[in-house]
Amino acid sequence: MTANHEDPPSAPADLEELGRAVKEAQYRHHRALDTRLAAVGTTLAQWDALRAIARTPGASAHELAVATFQGDQSFGTLASRLASQHLVERRPGRGRRIEHHLTEAGERVLTAGRAVTRDVLAASFGPLDDSERATLLGLLRRIGTPGEEPQDQRPRN
Repeated sequence: MTANHEDPPSAPADLEELGRAVKEAQYRHHRALDTRLAAVGTTLAQWDALRAIARTPGASAHELAVATFQGDQSFGTLASRLASQHLVERRPGRGRRIEHHLTEAGERVLTAGRAVTRDVLAASFGPLDDSERATLLGLLRRIGTPGEEPQDQRPRN
């Protein structure tokens, strides 16, 4: 039997194949989003940072690094780039904390990027009906919730 990307496997999924399928979907999303976001003057990493800042205005670089799946140093470099493009403003907070806020230009790029991401994700998830999307979201949340270990990794008493 040959692998066919169109038809789901009838046997239980091999874990490596399942992991690769998740990674493949993520890779396709990232490529499509990066390509389309370039038309509005940003990248996926930059747009995701703008989205995280909009969700939590005044957040620290560390908080935003965690929210965007980056290391502190990587996010710091990205935030500097966004500040030099006048998309974010960094303000002193308590102690040594630097708070991040969107500028009007950052808001505009975020809004333009939202339209792009809606289109890309609608096309990607279009083959799934609402029930299938809800099931997929539930399954991904169940295996990917921060701070929780997968069921088979929990200590046994």
